[in-house]
Amino acid sequence: MIPMTLSEIATATGGVLHTTDGSPTVTAPLAFDSRHPAPGALFACLTGALADGHDFAAHAVAQGAVAVLAQRPVRVPAVLVPDVPTAMSDLARTVHRRYDGTTIGITGSAGKTTTKDLLAHLLAAHGPTVANRASFNNEIGFPVTVTGVRPDTRYLVLEMGARGKGHIQTLCDIAGPGISTVLGIGSAHVGEFGSREAIADAKAEIVRALPATGTAVLNADDPLVTAMAREHAGPILTFGTGEGADVRATGIGSVEGRPFFTLRHRDQAAPVQLALHGRHNTTNALAAAATALAAGVPFDTVAAALPEARMATGGRMAVTTRTDDVTIINDAFNASPESVLAALDALTEVGRGRRRVAVLGEMAELGEASTEWHRRVADAAARAGLARLLVVGTGEDADTLAAAYTAAAGTAPDRHTPDTVGAAARSLLLPGDVLLVKGAHALGLDTVANQLLTV
Repeated sequence: MIPMTLSEIATATGGVLHTTDGSPTVTAPLAFDSRHPAPGALFACLTGALADGHDFAAHAVAQGAVAVLAQRPVRVPAVLVPDVPTAMSDLARTVHRRYDGTTIGITGSAGKTTTKDLLAHLLAAHGPTVANRASFNNEIGFPVTVTGVRPDTRYLVLEMGARGKGHIQTLCDIAGPGISTVLGIGSAHVGEFGSREAIADAKAEIVRALPATGTAVLNADDPLVTAMAREHAGPILTFGTGEGADVRATGIGSVEGRPFFTLRHRDQAAPVQLALHGRHNTTNALAAAATALAAGVPFDTVAAALPEARMATGGRMAVTTRTDDVTIINDAFNASPESVLAALDALTEVGRGRRRVAVLGEMAELGEASTEWHRRVADAAARAGLARLLVVGTGEDADTLAAAYTAAAGTAPDRHTPDTVGAAARSLLLPGDVLLVKGAHALGLDTVANQLLTV
């Protein structure tokens, strides 16, 4: 963190010092896991359904935290505030005001974390970079990320999630971006927003938050995203596969499921072979490349760094081959309809000429469109030529997925719960198989996929 004394933190948060010395300096980001605070951190005593962070304040200090942010005295140096999450945001806002590097915001219905990881790799080749860990893109993880900047940080990459109108604006009020990237508008959370148009309006908050000199980086292949250009009078940079895109990919293909293409910008061109699997990651790579170019990274640096980029976050198209030649595709962190369809395409490409198996969980938060989307996924699974399909879930959506697959494929899938599907999948795998694991985050299938990595 940009160093701040406890007295300065009390001023920033409207808190009261509960210590005899206000001069100790916090030099590391906010932390909310008492087991692993960085030395010099400020531990946030969050209260959850299962645990109260105040009970772990002393342990956090013993592990290296300078002090804690708390709502009541906890027998260690503290800044006492009325509400810890609000104070976290207030502190992050103050830190960001002192930060003089480039802030980049990323949003979209799918691909945010992948694009964030790719972009962080590209930027790190050009200067010190801080980015969200995992999917720290909400009101808790966001302040933690912002407070991770240091005096020498050149780029701050902030993934921004939204489950309702105004959520992204709230995050932008904490740390306003100078570059805003919008990936695409899909069906994730349509049950909460009501329509894709409503989702687009909420995502557009990241563009509206730009200063006049800021740059909007927009997906030229998505009409709902390109329409956001009307929200910003400043510079616009587009990415996509069509000729009208400023940063585009031509000659797209794949080798064993890993995309390749020619990256183009103005009169510059370079061949790129991604280390990531799935053709849909071409769009994420283009978004990362365009954003890096908007941030001033030279084209040659971007083109050279893209093939080396890897996912820093698990559960997103992570492909691992076991010692028995079984390949596990772990894309289980979450499941929007579009991402499930893309994952099935990736399974087909990675598993070409091999026996293919899929573990598919029901999808969530799709509202009235849920039944239709589960039918479409079932049809895609049937076209994928699976040797076996294991459907996970006990609700109506899982019933729909199973019934639609039976009708389309002419064979019934196996039905399982998250507790039983791991053992079932392990028992049917044969050497050389390719297995995809994908489902709603609440099902916890990421754990199942990781358990299947060992023979």
